[in-house]
Amino acid sequence: MADLTLTTFNWVPEPPRGLVRDLRVRWALEEAALPYRVASTPFDDRGPAHLAHQPFGQVPWLTDGDISIFETGAILLHLGERSNKLMPTNPRGRTEATKWVFAALNSVEMASLPWTMSKFMGHPTDTAAWKFVDDFLKLRLGRLEPVLGSREWLAGSFSVADILMADVLRVVDRFGGLADSPACRAYVARATARPAFAKAHADQIAHFAAADKARGA
Repeated sequence: MADLTLTTFNWVPEPPRGLVRDLRVRWALEEAALPYRVASTPFDDRGPAHLAHQPFGQVPWLTDGDISIFETGAILLHLGERSNKLMPTNPRGRTEATKWVFAALNSVEMASLPWTMSKFMGHPTDTAAWKFVDDFLKLRLGRLEPVLGSREWLAGSFSVADILMADVLRVVDRFGGLADSPACRAYVARATARPAFAKAHADQIAHFAAADKARGA
């Protein structure tokens, strides 16, 4: 079996800790009990070596032997091929999980990211631009609410689709955006109560805390 290496930043400022997207990959690897190591790329120097793996200068990326993969959706689908703990074994279930992977990233995160970034940056909420962003997210959450209210996990058993959807919604919940979406809120709580999430979250926090010491922070 080829070695799995997850690469993330060597350091990030305090506010995004616990939210950097290598957490999604850590979570999947912990769920599947796949052995892996964590490597670092400089936060302050996103040069050619970084861009060769991640052309947008972001993290994470995963190397599996001589294969290098960026974008968390692609990484998680790749890991789903390596572990039945991350994807259903039957064709219908795998199709269900795959479509919800794309829904999490395209339909839900498309609406949630502008909303959470506005909250994160402290943008005013009394503008027409904010109303558009807020209404767009509420529309998506309104469509998702009955889905999550009718099932425990998106594809029957827990899968990579739940890692992605729960992580997208988790950020919205951090800023109070699930207050009127009890099924979404309960779903996030179920997902983040899993031991693999707790391990992944703690490991990410510890990774950046160790970097503080190295920088003399």
